[in-house]
Order: sequence, then C-alpha cells, then structure tokens
Amino acid sequence: MGGRATAVLPHALHGLGGVGKTHMAVEYAYRYQADYDLVWWIPADQPVLVRSSLASLAPRLGLPSASVSGVEEAANSVLEALRRGDPYTDWLLIFDNADEPEELTDILPQGPGHVLITSRNHRWAGVVDAVPIDVFTRAESVEFLTSRVQRGITTEDADRLAEELGDLPLALEQAGALHVETGIAVSEYLRLLSDRTSQLLSQGKPSEYPASMTAAWALSVASLEEKLPEALVLLRYCAFFGPEPIPRDAFSKVVPGLSPALSNLIADPIRLGRAIGELGRFALARLDLPARTIQVHRLIQALVRDELAEAEQERLRHEVHLLLANYTPADPGDAGNWDTFLNALGHVGPARVAQCRAPVVRELARNMITFLYASSDYLSAQSFVQSFIEQWSAASGADHEDVLELKVQLGNLLRELGRYDDAAALNTETYQAAEKSLGRDHGTTLRALRGRAADLRASGDFQPAHEIDEEAARRFEAKHGKQHWDTWRAVNSVALDHGLKSDYANARALLEEVIRDIRASDPSPNPASYLNIYTGLARAVRLSGDFSEACDLGEDAYAYGVERLGPEHAWTLRTGKDLSIAWRRAGDYDRALELAEEIHQRYVRSFGLDHPDTLAAAICLANIRRTIGQLPEALVLADDTVRRYPRVYTVEHPYYHACAGNLAILRRTTGDPGVARKTNEESLKGLELKLGRDHHYSLTVAVNLASDLADLGEAEPAYRLCSGTLRRLRALLGDNHPTTLSAAANTIANLRVLGRDDEADALYRDTEERYRRTLTLEHPDAQVFLEGRRLDADFDPPPI
Repeated sequence: MGGRATAVLPHALHGLGGVGKTHMAVEYAYRYQADYDLVWWIPADQPVLVRSSLASLAPRLGLPSASVSGVEEAANSVLEALRRGDPYTDWLLIFDNADEPEELTDILPQGPGHVLITSRNHRWAGVVDAVPIDVFTRAESVEFLTSRVQRGITTEDADRLAEELGDLPLALEQAGALHVETGIAVSEYLRLLSDRTSQLLSQGKPSEYPASMTAAWALSVASLEEKLPEALVLLRYCAFFGPEPIPRDAFSKVVPGLSPALSNLIADPIRLGRAIGELGRFALARLDLPARTIQVHRLIQALVRDELAEAEQERLRHEVHLLLANYTPADPGDAGNWDTFLNALGHVGPARVAQCRAPVVRELARNMITFLYASSDYLSAQSFVQSFIEQWSAASGADHEDVLELKVQLGNLLRELGRYDDAAALNTETYQAAEKSLGRDHGTTLRALRGRAADLRASGDFQPAHEIDEEAARRFEAKHGKQHWDTWRAVNSVALDHGLKSDYANARALLEEVIRDIRASDPSPNPASYLNIYTGLARAVRLSGDFSEACDLGEDAYAYGVERLGPEHAWTLRTGKDLSIAWRRAGDYDRALELAEEIHQRYVRSFGLDHPDTLAAAICLANIRRTIGQLPEALVLADDTVRRYPRVYTVEHPYYHACAGNLAILRRTTGDPGVARKTNEESLKGLELKLGRDHHYSLTVAVNLASDLADLGEAEPAYRLCSGTLRRLRALLGDNHPTTLSAAANTIANLRVLGRDDEADALYRDTEERYRRTLTLEHPDAQVFLEGRRLDADFDPPPI
C-alpha cells in the first residue's frame, strides 16, 4: 500500500478468525499514521453498520453529522468527499470483518486514499488485492508469549504452548493473559488443556478450529469464573449482543425480567465495574474507557454461547433484548435521541431481536424502524422492517396487530423511496386486514387509511384522496382530540389535498391553525413532522400568491430543518427546494439559483436521478435557469426530467403533463413554437381529463398555449384562449393572484396585436394598479408587463 497511484485497488487481509487480521490492520494504521491525514475504522459484518460508521465520519470532513442529517445522506456525502479528496487526499479506511464481498463492493470508497479490508472470506481474492494471513510462525509465537508473560515462562515452555495451541494468535493471547492473572504453571496449563481438549473431542462437535484452541479459551473462562463469578455472568450476557462495542449504559438499570444474578450485579456499581475490568484483564473483552464500551471478539462470543444449553441461551438472549429495550429512549422521533439508537443498531440483528414476542421488545423494534425513518435512512429501515415482518408473521400471524403496524411503516418507506406502485399494493392489503382484524378506528387502521390517500395522490387521483383524508382526519380527531400528532398529520394531508385542488385558501387556513396548536401545546418533540407541516404552510402561502410572506416562512422553516434535522435530511431538502421556488417567485434569482443547484445535487447524490423528489428538484432548477436566461441548460435538464417522470408516475398523472408544459415553454423560447404548441395541447388535454379545465395546473398550461399561438401568428385564437383563461383564473384564484395577472398581461398584448387598444388600455390600467398593490412594480413580472411582453407561467410539483 506504500505507493500512490491515480486509482488504488483496495487490499484485503483474509484468514481464519483469531489469526490477528484486525490487529494487523491496527498495527498498519499505527505505523503509517504519519502518511495519512485521516484514518477511519468501520465495522463491516453488518451492512447497516457500514453506512452508519461512514456517516459518523462526516464531521471530520466538515460535513453535517448523521445525528442531524440522517445516516444515508451523511454516508453518501462522505463517499463523495473521499472520492474528490476533499478535504483530504491521504486517507485510510479500514473495513473490519467484511465477510461478504457483494455487500460492500458498491460502498467501498473510490478516490486517492487507501482501503484496507479484513475478512475470513477468501472470495475477496477475486475482487481486490488480497493478502492471506496465516497463524504465527513458531518464532513469532515464542516471541509473543515471552513478551506477554515477562516472568515465569521459558523459551521451551513457550514453544510447547505454541505447539499445543497451533500458533493461533488469539489463543496465545488467552493463554498469556491467564498466566499473568493466575500464575498457573505451564505444565499445569498444558495438562488442563489436554484434559479439556479430550472432552471437546469426545463431544464430537464440529469446529473450524483445532480442539486445543477452543480448549484454551475455555480454560480462561473457567479461571475467570473461579476468580470472579460475576464477571462470567457478565461475559455470558455480552455473548448475546453483537460483536460491535456494547454501550456500558446498557447495564445501567435493573429492569423487570432480568435474572437475580444480573440484577444484583447491575445494582452494585462497584462489583459491576470490577467485573468489566476482569474481562479486560483476562483478554476476554476490549474496553474503550473514553467511549464507555465493552467489545467481545465474535469467536469468544461463539465459545461462550456454545457451552450453554439451548434453554439457557434463550433466557440470556431474551434478557439482552430487555437490556436493549431499556437502553433506547421512548421517543425515536426526537433527533436528540438518535445517537443512542445508532449505538444500539448494531446489536439488533445479532441479538435476534426480531424473534422476540415480548411487547417491550417489539416496541424496541418498532422504535428502531421509526428512528431510521425519521433520520431518513430509508434503505436500512426497509431492510429491518422486512425482516421483522417475516419473522413476526411466522410467529404471530400475518394479521397480528404488530405485523400490520409494521406493514403500514413499510408502505410509508416505499413511498419515501418513490416506489409508489409497491406501496399502493401493500397498503391496500394492509388496510383491508387492519379494518377486519383491528377495527375501523384502530390507530393502525387509520394510518393505513391515510396511506391509501397518499397512494391515490401518487396515481393522480386528487379528489378521492381528499375524501379519504377528510374521513381519516375526522376519525383521528374523534380518537385523540385535536392536540395530537396523529391528528395534526392527518390535517396536514387534508391541507395538501386542498392545495392539489387549487384551494390554497383552505390549505393555508388549516395549516395556520395546526401550527398555532403545536406551538401552544408543546407536544413531545417531533422535528420531522413539524418541519413537514411548517413547509406545507409556507408552500400554501406561496401558492396563494403571497411571495414575500412565503419567503419569510420558508427561510425560518429551512433554518429550523438545518438546525434540528440537518441540511442533508430528506425533509430539509424538500423545504430548501420550496424556499428556492419562493425566492424565484419573489424575484430573488441569485439565491434561488444557488439553493436550487445545491438541493438538486444533494438529491441526486442521495436518491438517484429517478426519485420523485430528485425530479421535483430538477424541475425547480430548470425553472430558475430558464428564468435567468440559461435556456440551453434549462432545456437539456427539463427534457431529461420529463422523460424520467413516467418511470415514477403514470403518463396520465397531472405532474407529468404540467412538467411537460414547462418543457413547452423552453421549446418556444428557444425558437420552436410549433413543437411547444403540440406539447401544450397534449398536456392541456391530459390535465383536463384528470382535473378539469378550472384547475390551476390546467390554466397554467392554457396561458402558455395562448403564447404559443401568438408566436405562430394566430392572434385571434390566442386572444380567445388567453382571455377565457383570465376569466377562469379570476374565478379560481382571484383578481390579484400572480397567475391571474400574468394572464391579464398576456391578454393586453393579444389585444394590442388585434388593434383593440381601448380595451387593452383599460385592462392595462387595472392590471398596473394590481401589480402596484401586490408584487410592486419593481417585481420582475411587473417589469415584463410594463414592457408589453408576455409572461410565462411555470409549474413546480409538490410532494404527494
């Protein structure tokens, strides 16, 4: 690894467990630390831990931490920074215990630094530059033992021990630690080792290692029990956590269901501290004092578990579940608790939490899913929830309350990932099962009902979605009252439906009331839900035509999201996109462009090009580029985005047609009004079929289609379409709405072309006064109007 090259192939150290692969990686990092600006350790035996460990590197690279940005986005940001070599080109990442190459090949960082992998799997040899690691040579074994046991062991005794232990470094460490702690003679140790080996061989248990090696570890455990039985009690519990660091606070409180032995140990902090210390002194655990963690090697864990009867294993495993449930806070939606959940995350799988039926443990599992969802780590949440659903269904039945609740969560996750068809199919089944098994007004049934409305919005069926959301909101209020997060979320969905039907006044009124109630009642912290509602209010204000007020609200909402959730959180990004739109509408083009570019880049990096939020961010960016005259760049982006929309939504969806209308503006402004006209005619037809003519989206396209006709010299049809659209907009949005004023400005231009100057002058005076009283005559739209030019009306898709 010493040389520097443009592309550095990762290196993998592979060999048996216990040969010292991890220690060799540590030694390399220690010896060559001066060559690196950054060294980072990543536990890689569970894919979810890889992403969280990468995410925890973010602050060291000057990036937002996972606790405020979400694991997924923080990890992606880290990979991108490493690839660019910004701020460090000389970095070393060590992926420890990476046993499955296919799980990591897509996440190994590229760039100018180095990657070192440790693994028991020889298949890495076909993927990276692999270095096989064998046991010690005999000389190395003797040198290690005589160094580890500085008094009381001769070279000959060390040689005998090494012979019996097969030169395996971990076994030699166990033997050395036992000798230091007990002073046992080598001859006595070898006799006991021989006796224990014979017992193991007589049991006929298959093992990856020679029986003498396993016997060495068993002797250390037996000596620990003799010196301090409580330490062995603690070790046995540690064997049922994951091999990742165990938070010492997991053993901080006596909870119902623990054995008397563990309860008494936890209740005596002095004895507990000594027990933890003994595990370290016997080399049975690695203690990180600053981090306050205990880590037991996976092989020692396996040894301890294998010596226990199956019933005892189940008892200890269940008590570990109880410890984890007690360790994690009750409110996973509060970002202040996310570090604690991250500490527990690596133990959920190895501890087999999914197998437990105890209500408090199932609550732990549900809270872990909620934490991953709230922190926008959607892929990890999906992996866990699918595992829980499979095992809980087998244990409790597919229609059990816990299973149905998780299915609702999975539906929500699928929607956040843009998999709308999958979400709709799952949620339809879940709602029917929940209504039958749990009743109409059970919380899970009502949340599935809200999911049905979201699925209808995703298919473009806004009216039936609104009807369902109204029903859900009434039932949530009847169940919980008005001052409850479930009720507030349901009302937020109703407000969204109003907005999708062009009823911005009702949307705004509902959300104003919700925000007042939340601020007045001081509920449990739920920053993601609050931000979603607050952003909805800013959006409703903007769509009502009050751009300045929308900027004020949007700036505060975005600052709140950055502070409480982080700038990379999925819902903060939505807020940022909406703020960019508000700035563009208000005429603040420089800030709108800068933020639109930033948000689009983050979405692409986190979710890919075909995610619905990425598409919405691309439309936002294309709109501001067109507005400031960057027409070629806007055209390329808008054309690509419109082509991608049918991959997420159907071609009948209003968003597809409305975004195609944006593309049509660019076709006309780049010199092809004929193509623009055809596109707008098709878009208007599609929107009318889905929404009718008297909808903001339809009328927006109609305004632009009239401009196409005018450019093609069809002055009379342009006037008729534009003036009819103006009349409809006045009835729908009011005389002073910016879209109405755009239609009025364009109607004036059409009248002048037709020579109807008296009518044009009268409408001009009225429109000028309205611009003066609303946007002001300094606003860019008013300037276009005053110059006698036509205005374009564009569209930005809201979240569903």
